[in-house]
Amino acid sequence: MSPLKETPLSQWHAQHGAKMVDFAGWSMPVQYEGIIKEHEHTRTQASIFDICHMGEFLISGRGARDALDQILTHNLATLEPGKCRYGFMLNERAGILDDLIIYCLAPDNYMLVVNGACEASDFKWLEERLPESVHIANISSFTAKIDLQGPESLKALEQVLGGKWGHLKYFNFEETTYEGDKLYVSRTGYTGELGYEFYLTWNKAQALWEALAAVPFVRPAGLGARDTLRLELGYPLYGQDLDEDHTPVEAGYGFLMGKETPFVGKESLRAVREKLVALAIDGRRAARHGDAVLTVGGKECGLVTSGAFAPSLGHAVALAYVSAEFAEREAFVIRAARAELPAKRTELPFYRNGTARAKTS
Repeated sequence: MSPLKETPLSQWHAQHGAKMVDFAGWSMPVQYEGIIKEHEHTRTQASIFDICHMGEFLISGRGARDALDQILTHNLATLEPGKCRYGFMLNERAGILDDLIIYCLAPDNYMLVVNGACEASDFKWLEERLPESVHIANISSFTAKIDLQGPESLKALEQVLGGKWGHLKYFNFEETTYEGDKLYVSRTGYTGELGYEFYLTWNKAQALWEALAAVPFVRPAGLGARDTLRLELGYPLYGQDLDEDHTPVEAGYGFLMGKETPFVGKESLRAVREKLVALAIDGRRAARHGDAVLTVGGKECGLVTSGAFAPSLGHAVALAYVSAEFAEREAFVIRAARAELPAKRTELPFYRNGTARAKTS
């Protein structure tokens, strides 16, 4: 078995009491003080997350936009420099190879941010489909990513970097410098709160992390809280809620599939066998990935993909793929490890008081 990969912050986490786990082949912190404490701190103040395991590619050259437009679901014709957009890379059957964010750095010059577990396969898929005039470079091994999330994150950002940053709008980014090196500051995140994602060189990550951690109302948080925070918003996790066996339409992202440009998998989007549904469960007992979903009459009709107790709501929630013929029903039963849990279909997001889109200027 290969040794776990480490981020530039892995030793810092261990030295500061984090519980470390194997996450997609990386040694990552799952929690420091406890998942619920870190979750609540992010919802009310600000937390920092080590996301250095993610992959980053630079794609540039004559025709880069047109080439990517035929591979990705993103509408790049309307993506201007300084803006970024969420979308998917699909196989020919419209199965999701990855969900990713694309940053427009300049005309025909882009940065793709992909899931760490998909880095190698994504790079190969793109490399095989891009024309010779377009250059692709994998910069993951020397690019670090730190997320600052929470309603007080703008205050922390301005304390550490100086200047005013309230003008930066949701899904916009700017280039600046930190300790003499290039730094991208992106107003994006995975928690539903006001937040910023930082991309910088690997060897500057600890300096920025420690500067942020020194702000009195900022605390480090682990992957456990990141998971409950994202689930409360209904944000999908690749490998659980998204995979090659389901399409963006089945996952609830049909509204992002409207661009006219043909792209890989577009013709296969029409078939809908299952739908990803949001389920609310009374009490603290949570469903888990792989638990069976049944109709009230006892017919098995789906599987849970993500489930957890939602600290901001006081009860458990889950996402589940359910056969299309049953997906509009109001009530289900989840067969968990030790009990059958009544569940009601609801609308996303589960949590509706997030500050992600808050006006800051």
